[in-house]
This record gives sequence, C-alpha cells and structure tokens, in this order.
Amino acid sequence: MKIEREKHRLEVRGSDISGSVFDDVNMSGGTFENVNLSGGEYHNVNLAGCSFDDLNMSGWRVHNVNLSGLRIDKANLAGASNTAGRMEGMTIDGILVTDLLDFWTAGHEAKQA
Repeated sequence: MKIEREKHRLEVRGSDISGSVFDDVNMSGGTFENVNLSGGEYHNVNLAGCSFDDLNMSGWRVHNVNLSGLRIDKANLAGASNTAGRMEGMTIDGILVTDLLDFWTAGHEAKQA
C-alpha cells in the first residue's frame, strides 16, 4: 500500500508491516503498544507527544533527533551509547548527568596527576 500526501488516521492491529519505510511523516500523538520496531527505517518523522509501551527498539540508530522532555522508565539500555548529545538537565535516577560526568572526569584527572 502506498500513501502519499494524504491525511489519514490508521488503526493497525495484529498486522505485519515489516519492511515499511516512513519518510517525512507526522505520527505525533500516536500510541504504540506491543510493537516490534527493530530494523526499520524512519526519516523526518514527527513522533512528538507519542506514547510507547512494550516496544522492541533493539538495533536502533538515532541521529539528529530532538528528544527533549523524553521520559524513559524500566528500559534495557545495555550497550546503548550517546555521542555528542546535549545533556543539560538530563538525569539518571534523579542525578544530573553533567554532574556525574564532571565527577568522573575529576576522578580520572586526579589519577593521572
């Protein structure tokens, strides 16, 4: 199925849409529950205000995204990495990440001296 330059509300349940490509798509306010999103391609997609529950996002690579206000709860972040990202105000278990990095850096600089 090809949908181009259309505005529709989709309700997709118990379906296989693997291999789909989403490019320049507004999916804001959507609800994603019990969904396997591993290995997909998503370009210029607006997911603002979406709700995600019970997702498989393994293998995702995220580039040039706005994750401000993101809340992560009970996530498996094993092997995850963040490179060259803005982290002002970001917390892990209530602790500012910038403070954690400053503390880590100070400890490693002291060991090298």
